[in-house]
Amino acid sequence: MKLFLMTTALTVAMAGSAFADAAAGKTVYAANCEKCHGADGAGKAAIASMFKVTMKPLGAAVKGKTDADVAKDITQGVGKMKPVKISDAQVKDVIAYVRTLK
Repeated sequence: MKLFLMTTALTVAMAGSAFADAAAGKTVYAANCEKCHGADGAGKAAIASMFKVTMKPLGAAVKGKTDADVAKDITQGVGKMKPVKISDAQVKDVIAYVRTLK
């Protein structure tokens, strides 16, 4: 019985840490992503023009991508976007937030 309770408690504790927090992701996004991608994820025209790129709205850009694909884009960069140096937990939070964008 003790083993069952300890296993259950450990499982619940581990599951709780696996969930991303979109609200925390919004804060990380504002500090690290908003300057180029804009508050609404639509991209800033001046930045796109400066880098000679077309920025898809992030909400549309992440559709059809797995979390692993989006995490790779964030941590390794994509196109002219440089990698973002944030923790793994922050990456998960940002992904959760970006998935709320239209």
